[in-house]
Amino acid sequence: MSTFKKLRDEYVIWHANRIKIPAFSSSATVRKKVIFSGKVQKVGFRLETCCIAQRLNLTGEVKNLKDGSVEAELQGGEIQISFLIKCMQSLKRASVNKLTILELPIREGEANFTIVR
Repeated sequence: MSTFKKLRDEYVIWHANRIKIPAFSSSATVRKKVIFSGKVQKVGFRLETCCIAQRLNLTGEVKNLKDGSVEAELQGGEIQISFLIKCMQSLKRASVNKLTILELPIREGEANFTIVR
């Protein structure tokens, strides 16, 4: 791992852990596919998505797409998913120009949130 990537990853984790997570009321469990388009690769976007998703007790995965966008499948409370999306849209080191959100069927038994490499 390059020194730059290691420093960036440490910063991303530090930044993700500084976000204040509000107390959420309970909401229905949903699964959504979210595609973030813009300057979202090579800025720690997947790592930050993963860190925040784990803090919000969401499950699913996040991965880079060949067209330069990032795709996340998020499962959990609808309010928590909306909070995560807003966090990712507000990142200063990234620029989300377009957001596509699709409803998906819930995956029973899913327990983790992972980064697909």
